[in-house]
Amino acid sequence: MPTEKTNVREKTAPKTPDAAAPKAPAAPAGSAERIHELCRKAGARVIDLRFCDLFGTLQHFSISLTECDEGLFGLGIGFDGSSIRGFQQIHESDMVLLPDPETAHLDPCYQVPTVALMCDVIDPITREPYSRDPRQVARKAEAHLKATGIAETSFWGPELEFFVFDHVRFDQNSHEGYFFIDSDDGIWNSGKDRNGDPGTRNHGYRPRYKEGYFPLPPVDHLQDFRSRAIEKMERAGIRVEVHHHEVATAGQCEIDMRYQTLRKMGDQVMLYKHVLRNVAREHGKTVTFMPKPLYGDNGTGMHVHSSLWKGGKNLFYDEKGYALLSKTAMHYIGGLLKHGPAILALAAPTTNSYRRLVPGYEAPVNLVYSARNRSAAVRIPMYFTTPGAKRIEFRPPDPSSNPYLTFAAILLAGLDGIERKIDPGDPLDVDVYELSPEEARKVPQVPGSLSESLEALEKDHDFLLKGGVFTRDVLETWIETKRKKEIDAVRLRPHPYEFFLYYDA
Repeated sequence: MPTEKTNVREKTAPKTPDAAAPKAPAAPAGSAERIHELCRKAGARVIDLRFCDLFGTLQHFSISLTECDEGLFGLGIGFDGSSIRGFQQIHESDMVLLPDPETAHLDPCYQVPTVALMCDVIDPITREPYSRDPRQVARKAEAHLKATGIAETSFWGPELEFFVFDHVRFDQNSHEGYFFIDSDDGIWNSGKDRNGDPGTRNHGYRPRYKEGYFPLPPVDHLQDFRSRAIEKMERAGIRVEVHHHEVATAGQCEIDMRYQTLRKMGDQVMLYKHVLRNVAREHGKTVTFMPKPLYGDNGTGMHVHSSLWKGGKNLFYDEKGYALLSKTAMHYIGGLLKHGPAILALAAPTTNSYRRLVPGYEAPVNLVYSARNRSAAVRIPMYFTTPGAKRIEFRPPDPSSNPYLTFAAILLAGLDGIERKIDPGDPLDVDVYELSPEEARKVPQVPGSLSESLEALEKDHDFLLKGGVFTRDVLETWIETKRKKEIDAVRLRPHPYEFFLYYDA
């Protein structure tokens, strides 16, 4: 007789936790009442509770508004942690979610009015925040920043790129392996025969390979799609700055959000992906954040802008420094470059990530810094000279990563650079592809595979453990899972192109 899963809130008080252990954040009094008021205004009777697994997938379940009381925000609600990637084993499966009332918003994608909240994961016995909860890692990173005394807050502005396809299918088994992608936006459809059907005639107007940056409609087929997406994002509380078609053909796009603090930006990235996927579904399309879904054209990145502030002052600005950067900013860059290979185990976390991180296609493969040079891993944007606009752009990450972990790792690397006064060396303000072979060999580069990045993380991770932000169990679980579930899974399967190369060998 199967055992029944119990996903209901415990009505009894938890065991007394260790007074010295860090406790889960307490929700403000009256949180349930405020959620009820939001639901009344929206006509909502359903509440969606969401959290992020270790590898960056948003999970959820829904409860009735009748279950929303102060106990929900004090005791939380139970779930099976053994069914979530990277979380618990089956003999220790019971875990608890604590909703964060500050994140409440009306979901813009559901047909039935639903109020959604992000949640923190806690241990039901100790009431301690769960070490493998990515949102908790982000929270600890912000606390560690304040504890160092270097700065009070950090601001983050990721540039997420993505592809919008009309059709995709893929499979791999013992006797076949394939993927098929199609997009009406793809230049390969310029010669497609529509069989004379007046409703589906081929009208041309598609961005050529590597020529998709900023064309007007009708070449940009997705203007209205992106505008509808940002309408929903803004209804959910995300402030959007700009949207446009990106460099690649076949529907590569970018929508940029207004900068936010670290954990809040992590929440927004998760919501951003949720909205885009659902808007695509509404339009009969599909969105992917894979770094390199197409061969021979630009890949998809997530360039991450960051800055440190204290007393209302941007610590990265100095009117006399290189590219208007302060010594603090230079040391921050030094930390990013020193720890760059290890960061990428988290920030470029898939085997596909390294199909993008190759020379060409504006790929940021060089572990150097520069003002304006987009082949450098660290770029200093020079659009404006005002103190508040000065920031660092770390370009190797991609949107397949978990934003909470990526932002936290970047921050910890930068702080390590500041604390140890790591010199980033001289900037590389030349076209690296114009260098002689001898000069080019001297330029350090990012790892060439996920395996290399994981090896770098194994050797260089002490900076991530500072302040208890990352724990060893998080890093060990990450490395083990990536090797067994992804690297080995790809390595053991024949690649379709191997048939082209070797079938007649």
